[in-house]
Amino acid sequence: MRVELPGGVALGPGKAALLEAIGEAGSIAAAGRRLRMSYKRAWGLVEALNADFPTPLVESSRGGAAQGGAHLTERGEAVLARYRAMEAKAVAAIAADLAALADLARRDVSHGT
Repeated sequence: MRVELPGGVALGPGKAALLEAIGEAGSIAAAGRRLRMSYKRAWGLVEALNADFPTPLVESSRGGAAQGGAHLTERGEAVLARYRAMEAKAVAAIAADLAALADLARRDVSHGT
C-alpha cells in the first residue's frame, strides 16, 4: 500500500521494508543487502525519508563495522508502526473481496464448475 501525505511525502512498501530492515540490522548497508538493494539506493531512500519529516527517521554514525551503524529514531519507529497499522487495517477491510476474487480465480464461474 502506498500513502501520499500533504507536501508530496510518499510512503510505500519499499520504504517501510527499508525502515524495518534498518531497525533489525542496525545498518543501512546490511538493510540494503537484505532487501537486494544497492547501498546507493538504500542511502538515497533514507535521505529522502529524513528530508520528508521534520526530524530524521534514521540516524547513522560512521566508523566501520565495529563502530558505525544506523538506527530508527523514535519518530522513525512511530512512522513505521503507523504505516504497518494502516496496512493491516487495509488488508482486513478488503479480506472478503480478496477471498471472493481468489475464488473466482480458482474456478470457471461461467460454466458453474
